[in-house]
Amino acid sequence: MLRVRCLRGGSRGAEAAHLIGAMVSRTVSGWVSHAFRSTSSSATSVTEHTPEDCPVCAYNEWDPLEEVIVGRAENACVPPFTVEVKANTYEKNWPFYQQHGGHTFPKDHLKKAVAEIEEMCNILQHEGVTVRRPEPIDWSVEYKTPDFTSTGMYAAMPRDILIVVGNEIIEAPMAWRARFFEYRAYRPLIKEYFRRGAKWTTAPKPTMSDQLYDQDYPMRTVEDRHELAAQGKFVTTEFEPCFDAADFIRAGTDIFVQRSQVTNYMGIEWMRRHLAPTYKIHILSFKDPNPMHIDGTFNIIGPGLVLSNPDRPCRQIEMFKKAGWTVVTPPTPLVPDNHPLWMSSKWLSMNVLMLDEKRVLVDANETSTQKMFESLGIKSIKVSIRHANSLGGGFHCWTTDVRRRGTLQSYFL
Repeated sequence: MLRVRCLRGGSRGAEAAHLIGAMVSRTVSGWVSHAFRSTSSSATSVTEHTPEDCPVCAYNEWDPLEEVIVGRAENACVPPFTVEVKANTYEKNWPFYQQHGGHTFPKDHLKKAVAEIEEMCNILQHEGVTVRRPEPIDWSVEYKTPDFTSTGMYAAMPRDILIVVGNEIIEAPMAWRARFFEYRAYRPLIKEYFRRGAKWTTAPKPTMSDQLYDQDYPMRTVEDRHELAAQGKFVTTEFEPCFDAADFIRAGTDIFVQRSQVTNYMGIEWMRRHLAPTYKIHILSFKDPNPMHIDGTFNIIGPGLVLSNPDRPCRQIEMFKKAGWTVVTPPTPLVPDNHPLWMSSKWLSMNVLMLDEKRVLVDANETSTQKMFESLGIKSIKVSIRHANSLGGGFHCWTTDVRRRGTLQSYFL
């Protein structure tokens, strides 16, 4: 049985610091097992002070959603075909990047994506959610830093760059050069939230110099990728901290993360130190040849309820079962093979957005997934975003939940 602990007062001793070298040298599963046990055995609690009128507040992925940022497809550009982009895309799509890198996505497709996201915003508002949008920007403009030259990409996926933890909104540093200045589209919103009382933190911005990337990262086949991932080898090095916010997923005082092609151990350690002692960071790993963003692999949808991708099994899943969690295997996606998914897999079908414990935003075409939610007693709010999927995200990716009505709790006792 799942046990939930409300955090009302007291203090928790500071978690012992773990050096990056220790993280890397140990097996990931051993590290997580130790961290998980220490969380489970904790008998103390903490207080999280969040003013009732704070515009920013979220502790998990399922409390009643009150305000959300929805991304924009307008002016979206294909990123230049650099080593970090190559490592995160499949070989069948490489010609597309070689042809269109630095230019806008196909205009007809983009127009349909824009219309789908507008309809998604309308439906969210109809469900009682306040919708905010980033600023439209011309992402085709070339920019230059002392370390690289690039064009931009988009402000389509706020989940990648922003994460709300309590009453704090954190800007992720990112790991793709094409996304270096993506934060500019969100700054007007974040400044507004800050003026109204929210905490605002920007993680250290990486230089994204050549040292951050393994310039000789060897990938040709899916088998190559599986072998490299199993060996803990990724295109990003440990030269400096980097992470995408979408590699983290929240469950009260426990936040789960994966080491991926865009999130390194230094980035994870920065978040661990920044959020301690109130929150604990746990590293998970998956049998995934191309790890990038956790929410299409492991999506927590309720207290003690998680969707776990059958094609990318979690190596630490037994710990969730022992904690009383229900692990749900989502059905095979129904995306047609000929539908372009330039930046993601078909498993965007499980990349859903919970409006509360009993309502979920799910693709109108994914009837099998809708039936799964029906069996769980959750109502599907159906929206079609097939063309928006092509840009690299599902409902969870296309949004950042700014405010959810709930309290800080622990779901592991």
